[in-house]
Amino acid sequence: MKIIYMGTPDFAVPALEALAEAGHEIGYVITQPDASRDRGKKVKMPPVKEKALELGLDVLQPENIKKDETCLTQIRQYAPDIIAVAAYGQILPKAILDIPRLGCVNIHGSLLPRFRGAAPIQRAILEGDEETGVTIMFMEEGLDTGAMLAKASTPIDRKNGAMLHDELAELGAKLLTETLPKLEAGILEPEPQDDARSTYAPMISKKDGEIDFTKSPQQIERLIRAFDPWPGAFTSYNGKLLKIWEAEVSPKANKEPAGTITKVSADGIEISAGGGTLVAKVIQLPGKKKVAVSDHLKGNRIEAGSVLG
Repeated sequence: MKIIYMGTPDFAVPALEALAEAGHEIGYVITQPDASRDRGKKVKMPPVKEKALELGLDVLQPENIKKDETCLTQIRQYAPDIIAVAAYGQILPKAILDIPRLGCVNIHGSLLPRFRGAAPIQRAILEGDEETGVTIMFMEEGLDTGAMLAKASTPIDRKNGAMLHDELAELGAKLLTETLPKLEAGILEPEPQDDARSTYAPMISKKDGEIDFTKSPQQIERLIRAFDPWPGAFTSYNGKLLKIWEAEVSPKANKEPAGTITKVSADGIEISAGGGTLVAKVIQLPGKKKVAVSDHLKGNRIEAGSVLG
């Protein structure tokens, strides 16, 4: 099958590898332009570009794919059977959606129509869903509204955002390579999405990681997992930023004001939250590495009675 692949971040790498391993002809890999991605402002290639070059594939990096006539011409001249997309980062215009013989398909990191949008992995954890997964769907001009071709699910359990991201990336790659031959053979029955059941997963911002201790310990624990690795769940302790990377929900009731540290021990920092108790297990202070509370306490103090935030 003649394929053009479009993707940018780490999430999109396994699917590119899987398509290459399956023996498909990949005419072009289209990804976002190189950009500064760290504090040193060093320009880096997107992960998908790195993998494409490793595989010896041709790469296109239009600044704005809607306006790049050269890129559009190259896609038309290649005449792909299909365009496969995973977290590309730009909206595809109708002019591109209409090119492939079999259409454009996308790997979306949720069980559609739940969590359309930019941050489905984080939102599934935040909402306390028991499971999530990936959906292979036809692309159209709406946001994640196209007909569904295949789904695969996985339990969330106590996975954090990083764990679930990596698992869904691999799950999506496998599902894509299983779906494309069926699509080419004409044996799939696309399933329209029920718009009445749809929910939206908006883009995450840094401020979303701020912990509100008036919320329940369960909600905060999910937030901590959802925002690992970015932006991280944070509060302040004695005027300094404090990130909490791992926490547990205690069965203890807690009548102290929200955010009050009620107990400090090697087992963790007990914090009043929504009338209950959250126990911080792994923390990070500015300029320091993530550490278990037990290790932090070997050379530092955290005072019970202090109020976070």
